[in-house]
Amino acid sequence: MTDIRTRQLPLHAIAHARAGDKGNVSNISLIAYLPEAYDFLKDEVIEARVEALFSHLGAGAVKRYALPNLHAFNFVIEDALDGGVNASRSLDRHGKTLSFILLSRLILDIPEALIPQGSSYRDPNFDWR
Repeated sequence: MTDIRTRQLPLHAIAHARAGDKGNVSNISLIAYLPEAYDFLKDEVIEARVEALFSHLGAGAVKRYALPNLHAFNFVIEDALDGGVNASRSLDRHGKTLSFILLSRLILDIPEALIPQGSSYRDPNFDWR
């Protein structure tokens, strides 16, 4: 049995994101830095977990669309924008600002092999907190 070394890190150690909005719906695309990370993301970044991350914003249903040829996922998050940009009383409640919630607040036990070469996250002394 192979021993897989993992490190507890934020999602942005192995992926980046793009986001946007339309009305009260946020759209976040999550893209793996390495193709090898796709299956890990498929298993770990599930709809229920994403919905929990955005529940404090009143987010409703979350739908995940797999884009395996791009090593990516698209998440459509309902009711995450306080009524939408024009209806919200919140400062800068655009969908594009929400991608960092996904990247920074989802902390996972990530296999070290999925962290890109040259990344600061490969350094065991790197303090990302």
